[in-house]
Amino acid sequence: MTISIDLSHFPIKQTINFQAHCSVSHLNKPAADRAAHFLDRHVAVGRGMLFEYTGAENIAQRFHRNFGQLMQTSPDNISITTNTSEAICMIANGYPFEPGDQIISYVNEYPANHYPWVIQAKNRGVELILLSDTDIPQEDRPYTDAIPDTFARGWSLEELKSKITDRTRIIALSHVQFTSGFAADLEELGALCKEHNIDLVIDAAQSLGCLPVYPEKWGVAAVASAGWKWLLGPVGTGVMYTSPEFRKKIAITMSGADHMVQDTQYLDHNWNPHTTGQKFEYSTVSYALVDGLSVGLEEVFLPHSPEAIRDHNFALQELALGKLDHDRYQPIVHLPKSRSGILALIPKVSNAPAITAELEKQNIIMTPRDGYIRFAPHLCTTEDEIIAAVDALNKI
Repeated sequence: MTISIDLSHFPIKQTINFQAHCSVSHLNKPAADRAAHFLDRHVAVGRGMLFEYTGAENIAQRFHRNFGQLMQTSPDNISITTNTSEAICMIANGYPFEPGDQIISYVNEYPANHYPWVIQAKNRGVELILLSDTDIPQEDRPYTDAIPDTFARGWSLEELKSKITDRTRIIALSHVQFTSGFAADLEELGALCKEHNIDLVIDAAQSLGCLPVYPEKWGVAAVASAGWKWLLGPVGTGVMYTSPEFRKKIAITMSGADHMVQDTQYLDHNWNPHTTGQKFEYSTVSYALVDGLSVGLEEVFLPHSPEAIRDHNFALQELALGKLDHDRYQPIVHLPKSRSGILALIPKVSNAPAITAELEKQNIIMTPRDGYIRFAPHLCTTEDEIIAAVDALNKI
């Protein structure tokens, strides 16, 4: 392993060879212990504890601080959410679109970053422009032949540039495509959007916790992510980043008791919403799960740089590629700037669901999507697990 990890944080490893961190991941033990700690206190404190933590133990403040550190931004730019869809819906529904405005996205986007924009096209006269599915030239592809055009592959920066007009308001893309593992170059996209005064909205569910995501540094307007994929956190948790200037544009479309600066003065009905990331924290969330995600981030991820985690994951992929039977599987290895934590494989001997079902019988977990097998090791994966998983693949 290229980074040192406390493997006791991952009890699943006692019985399961888990190679599906792009799916619903196993929960890390510090997160589970912290969530249980909250629930135990909720049971034990007779007056019904929901807001007991104060100071350094304040759940929301700790969450904002930890994710601000991960994304190299101010805690004020961080919002607690429940999933990626909630975050992008609040952005899309609150954005000041006019009829005829345009959104550019990708034809094979994940639904969380597709349907919220479809709603704008249906209800507000906005034009949703979808980039076509494409692949880089075969001679530029490392390791493998071109991806067949029956598979979701990726999009072209050249086509994206050609679609920009003076009516383009938002570019909405996933950092990493959930099928092929194709990654956007966020620094390059951010510079392009700044040049054209376009807001860049990124779904980072397939990258946050696995790749560097620095939205303030790279000029990204908003980032949304779930907590239960590469962040190894509880299901039902999420995080959103918004830049201060972008937040000013977004109208409030969901509100509740937690929205206002006056906090628990509930009969003070003055309209005085937060202007920080708390602007989007409108009501009660599962504080036990939120605290679990935050503490898991502290103990598992923040001791390492995102770059170190990325390099570790890529080294594990290289080990897998060196042992994989390429006559039986076509690996999809993107150019360095478009590489991600997902190593997608096209099976030549059977279909992806059948192969992953056979692997599951051996307690090896990978996931099929759109014809691909998604091989997705992470910072807790060992070299022995990679070797065992590839050996099983080669024998199917």
